[in-house]
Amino acid sequence: MKITMLLGAACVAALATAVTAQDADLLVFDYSGFEDPAFHQDYIAKHGQGPTFAFFGDEDEAFQKIRAGFAADVAHICAGSVSKWTESGIIEPWDISKIPAYGDLNSDLTGTDIGGDATYFIPTDFGSTAIAYNPDKVPAEDVASLSVFTNPAYAGRLTLPDNVDDAYALAYLATGTDNWTNATDAQFEAASNWLREVHPNLRTYWTDPAELAQLLSSGEILVSWAWNETYPTMVEEGRPIGFQRETSEGSSLWLCGYVNLANGQGVEDKAYDYINAMLAESSVVPLLDAGYGSSNAAALTSQVTEADLEASGLGMINVPVLAQLPMSNEMRERQAETFELIKAGF
Repeated sequence: MKITMLLGAACVAALATAVTAQDADLLVFDYSGFEDPAFHQDYIAKHGQGPTFAFFGDEDEAFQKIRAGFAADVAHICAGSVSKWTESGIIEPWDISKIPAYGDLNSDLTGTDIGGDATYFIPTDFGSTAIAYNPDKVPAEDVASLSVFTNPAYAGRLTLPDNVDDAYALAYLATGTDNWTNATDAQFEAASNWLREVHPNLRTYWTDPAELAQLLSSGEILVSWAWNETYPTMVEEGRPIGFQRETSEGSSLWLCGYVNLANGQGVEDKAYDYINAMLAESSVVPLLDAGYGSSNAAALTSQVTEADLEASGLGMINVPVLAQLPMSNEMRERQAETFELIKAGF
């Protein structure tokens, strides 16, 4: 029995891709790129080195690895996954008294705590999703509304992200819903039917920002629902790009953060040191340089100007904003199943 268990643990450990080993007392399970030392300078200053990182490709993969026994201390997930992870029992609440910046977090990003009085998710980074378009080919008035995605003039020159949360954020906004946390069956059906209407107009569903930038640069795609990081990247490269966040229906904000894994083997205090480092003033500019806003509103406003935020596609806007806050696991699964059917033509 012991031999079998040891072999099983070894196999599970092998599932986690490319581990960068530093501080053995804290293992962070994350998307590749977030190991950047600039994002957690205060942790390094306190402990002399960064934590150890292991990487996953997407959150469903991460969820399955942890369920299979992979032991990490904290994981970086986006808000749409929080209910699923909470209900599974693989995470435990944070003690917000140990997170001094918690009171400074952007209230639009914290939303309603999952789990009653417990806080299972600490948002650390966010970005916007809006219309990216070629201003040389698409007049501004055509992207003043999300109806551009149903405009036959652009059939075959449109794309959406191959991401259920982003797709439904767009569809809810387009059909008049700017809060999906309490979406009704009728609102869900309206959003789903809108995506079905849009599907035949699409050339493809893009999977990563580099692919999208190439599609826009080549002229193959003229209009896309896109993450904000595409905008400054293409501006810097001198490619034609517009980023319309103020359509009449609005745009969305996605947010990600960290959960405290129940099976962690590391030092718990270091998990809090890491979260506090991610929320520190010293992390704001490095995160923004990478295309992410800090959820610490006080630190963000003290470190960067409105012009800096505007240049990154994160400036203030005066239209409805759908914050991609946690929703019920039942609704997210329903959306995921329906989105796959829509992509298949049903």
